[in-house]
Amino acid sequence: MKKYLLTPGPTPVPERVLLASAKPIIHHRTPEYGQALSEGIEGLKYVMQTKNEVFIFTASGTGAMEGCVVNLLSPQDKVLVVNTGAFGRRWVEIIRSFGIEPEVIEYPWGRVAKPKDVEKKLREIPGIRAVFTQSTETSTGVVNDIEAIGNIVAKTEAVLVVDAVSGLGGQELKTDEWNVDVVASGSQKGLMLPPGLAFVSISQKAWKLVENSKLPKYYWNFKAYKKSLDENRETPYTAAVSLIMGMQESLRMIKEEGLEHILRRHAILASATRAGVEAMGLELFAEAPCNVVTAVKVPEGIDGQRLVKMMREEYGVGIAGGQREYKGKIFRIAHLGYMDRFDVIIGLSALEIALSKLGYKIEVGKGVAAAEKEFLK
Repeated sequence: MKKYLLTPGPTPVPERVLLASAKPIIHHRTPEYGQALSEGIEGLKYVMQTKNEVFIFTASGTGAMEGCVVNLLSPQDKVLVVNTGAFGRRWVEIIRSFGIEPEVIEYPWGRVAKPKDVEKKLREIPGIRAVFTQSTETSTGVVNDIEAIGNIVAKTEAVLVVDAVSGLGGQELKTDEWNVDVVASGSQKGLMLPPGLAFVSISQKAWKLVENSKLPKYYWNFKAYKKSLDENRETPYTAAVSLIMGMQESLRMIKEEGLEHILRRHAILASATRAGVEAMGLELFAEAPCNVVTAVKVPEGIDGQRLVKMMREEYGVGIAGGQREYKGKIFRIAHLGYMDRFDVIIGLSALEIALSKLGYKIEVGKGVAAAEKEFLK
């Protein structure tokens, strides 16, 4: 059975990238590797739209998040977390694991962060060192107004740290223009790579915190990474060489298509997916839907977990279910990275068939037709 991957990570990997990753391995202390690493860093700056320092780690996106925490903070620091879902909660859990109790603005799942709430907290609590939030919240399909939050935080001494693990390369993120001090991301989503690489960009404002951070760190030491890059164009520890070679190719593909076109493609795919599920009589979960994944409420009387399993096992179409307390209550269809119009058509078609078999009353083909109309605009 042919398989189609429409999950919000890992996402499909282009053949060009797979072939680049499959080349004979090279040593990570050579000029050839240094060139690939340097090209990768410059490519990431292009995608992030930044001139800031960028580091690459062998880890998942969660590793990048932990790296941000231990390099920016010290014991007793005051920090604010804007929590709009499972990955906002992850910021809270990471920060607490290092003995710091964050102030949290928590929204119901599916709701968007309100910049005025951030402004109010920063005014009420003097001395906040950092504000942590998400660009796109993968668990709910929400996109937050990072530009507005960035403008607010920029007027204070605090730095803005954004989880862009799912959003990078699919949802607009103008790091420098929007005053985002730190971006954490990963390889397996918009960058069209397998899991295993984590990325961090960091501003000069944030670097002042790095210089004074007192939390324990060894592998995640940003100063060690900067020193190694500046002196030798190397990472201080063994890198995932094959993934770096693949990243070099994926970033070339991104530049060939052009970031502006890529963002527009994602917006069109998102619009078509939303139109398709709504034409089936389904309800979107996110208050402010993002362009990388569409979260949909499971209709009453349907087993959400069985729906996801049926699509994967009977039709070869992988989508994601809900997380934590929303397990079985929502499902998520990604339109992220190496995806195009017919990935959406296939996903919606399989969804219509699966829902019909599970007893949901639907006019088969209506969702697909609605998506196709979006593509004709």
